[in-house]
Amino acid sequence: MPLAKGLEFRAVVVMACDDEVIPLQVRIEAVGDDANLQEVYDTERHLLYVACTRARDHLLVTGVTPVSEFLDDLRQ
Repeated sequence: MPLAKGLEFRAVVVMACDDEVIPLQVRIEAVGDDANLQEVYDTERHLLYVACTRARDHLLVTGVTPVSEFLDDLRQ
């Protein structure tokens, strides 16, 4: 996702927006303190936002239930 920053595409597909994938559970479990945990959440949220805002005409976001909590941010 970070490689897409500044680019735009006619169609973008963001797959696997599941609760255990975004934010990535491995990164959350590796965090030592609350400050680092917030940084992980902010980074993961930002990367999803960047990926979704690269779509010019069409955006498809997929996932299984439970979906990532970050998808609520995109609906606003």
